[in-house]
Amino acid sequence: MNNPEYQGITQPSKAVIKWLLDSDPAIRWQVMHDLTREPPELVQAERQRVGTEGWGAQLLAYQGADGRWDGKPFIVEWATTFYALLLLKDMGLDPQSEPAQKAVGLVRQKVTWGEEFNDSPFFEGEVEPCINGRVLALGAYFGGASERLVDRLLGEQLEDGGWNCEAPPSVRSSFHTTICVLDGLLAYEQAGGANPTVTQARLRAQEYLLERHMFRRLSNGKVVDPKWLRFSYPPTWHYDVLRGLDYLRSAGVQPDSRVAEAVGLVAKKQHQNGRWPLQNPHTDQVNFVMEGPVGTASRWNTLRALRVLGWYYGADGTLS
Repeated sequence: MNNPEYQGITQPSKAVIKWLLDSDPAIRWQVMHDLTREPPELVQAERQRVGTEGWGAQLLAYQGADGRWDGKPFIVEWATTFYALLLLKDMGLDPQSEPAQKAVGLVRQKVTWGEEFNDSPFFEGEVEPCINGRVLALGAYFGGASERLVDRLLGEQLEDGGWNCEAPPSVRSSFHTTICVLDGLLAYEQAGGANPTVTQARLRAQEYLLERHMFRRLSNGKVVDPKWLRFSYPPTWHYDVLRGLDYLRSAGVQPDSRVAEAVGLVAKKQHQNGRWPLQNPHTDQVNFVMEGPVGTASRWNTLRALRVLGWYYGADGTLS
């Protein structure tokens, strides 16, 4: 979709690209893949560095011999392995690389959800869909998604199309839980698990977001939560407008008028220097510092925002 008001934004300046590239391998390879469109062999070579340099190598080094991350650099005990793997997935750690195989192998062999969940193996998940959706995403990305987990999530979908960790008794979906499950189902399909039942469930949930214009109540059109208009990274379990739009981009959804307002909000967050700031950080569970402080330019947010704008405004075709 084309809109002359924002055409200049979809094409990042050379200065912004240079700033993004002058960074960590986790950012660089994605810029090369999604924004500058470098040859695949160059992109892959840069991606391989995620496991041996910078943030990726630092995070991998925290893993203990028992497969866990020993509470560092995370705050909540149960979150250690979970959020470490989610960050490594976001960084694009090659699941076939030696560092990934070693780290994930230890998790598969040794990590469970503890006595509370009958020592369920890590990649089999626990009971909450907001957790299990992301566990499914991890299993699909790193190889070996749980079919039992897929069946459970499909059985927990609510009548309005989404999911809610408070259901029952709640019968209304949560944006937070729904985006977590959407990420999992999409990763499952992209890993070769696509079937009509899974796709239909994902499209129903996707429609839940779209018919609410990504951040408004269906009943009265009011903003559900003003915090969703501020973009954080990592989002942990939280929904925000940028996260929702980046999901649509990843899913290859054809943008329509229902996302126009949300995309406009993303565009208007851009500073005059072409960068997007870090906002509303969720440090209650993750304390692995990659950027900051709040209000300073964020490479993660800038990368994601530019991908979303390119997807919507079609400056260079759909980014993927």
